[in-house]
Amino acid sequence: MGLSALKGRNLLSLLDVSAAEIGELLDRAGDLKERAAFGERVPVLAGRNIALIFLKPSCRTRVSFVVAATQSGAHPEVFGREDIRFGIKESVRDIARVFGRVFDGVMFRGFEHTTVAEFAAHAGVPVWNGLCDTYHPTQVLADLLTLRENFGELRGLPVTFVGDGRNNVARTLAVAAVKLGLDLRVLAPEPLHPDPASIAELLAGAESSGAAITVTASPGEALAGSAAVYGDVWVSMGEEETDRRIELLRDLKVTPELMARTGRADTVYLHCLPAFHDLETETARARPDLREVADEVFEGPRSRVFDQSENRMHTAKALMQLTIAG
Repeated sequence: MGLSALKGRNLLSLLDVSAAEIGELLDRAGDLKERAAFGERVPVLAGRNIALIFLKPSCRTRVSFVVAATQSGAHPEVFGREDIRFGIKESVRDIARVFGRVFDGVMFRGFEHTTVAEFAAHAGVPVWNGLCDTYHPTQVLADLLTLRENFGELRGLPVTFVGDGRNNVARTLAVAAVKLGLDLRVLAPEPLHPDPASIAELLAGAESSGAAITVTASPGEALAGSAAVYGDVWVSMGEEETDRRIELLRDLKVTPELMARTGRADTVYLHCLPAFHDLETETARARPDLREVADEVFEGPRSRVFDQSENRMHTAKALMQLTIAG
């Protein structure tokens, strides 16, 4: 078997990879997951060093990349916001060149997409976007693996995203739809609809003839026949319009009644986490109406949220192995 065409490549957005390359990543992740279940490690990155940069904190991203790197034989080093003060005493370009000289790959989790793009342009080693304000490709790779585990074929699979249709997860799911032919429905109130021009542009460049993206405020239109209902928090980290979001989205809380509107017994519930579903957090106790999903759904038999969370690690492992070792 020859080296992967992904060797040496960045992943800043799923726009950076073809449908075939996404398939290769999912195949490798599925294989690595199966091997891990039997206690087998694939240390193809032995002796390598991985930098994990967190300008924005995260539980799942840190856990998944640290364990993925370690199981692949590499040494992960974590850098917080105060460790790397971009633009204060040193430019993004200069820091990227330092990291590129000593690390074999860099996971970058931050804010503006332009920052991770500038870092990748100067690092000279593979850079993976662990989240920015525009895209969340490492999350959606895990989502796609989870959907494939449950339904097999992704082409034509109806998936409904519920919430702020302009956020990074919804935008990345839209890219996945045009790459792989998903039937994506974005269920959001009109003020939270994605930009129609951007959706039209994506569809114009669709790799799959089966790709479809429907943006609607109608639960009936969005949910009928859907195989997966995908939720997210109503207010993302750093945003300050909680009251307005609650007012806009309160009728779209994912309840058993909303799930039933798919008309399917096999519909699964997905969420990128963290989720507000009970009153066991300070945030939810302070604002109970902020909960975007009912606990009966989150903890119910249709929930696959912790499968997604685990799959973050398997897809991160595949991503690092294919882009560094090939």
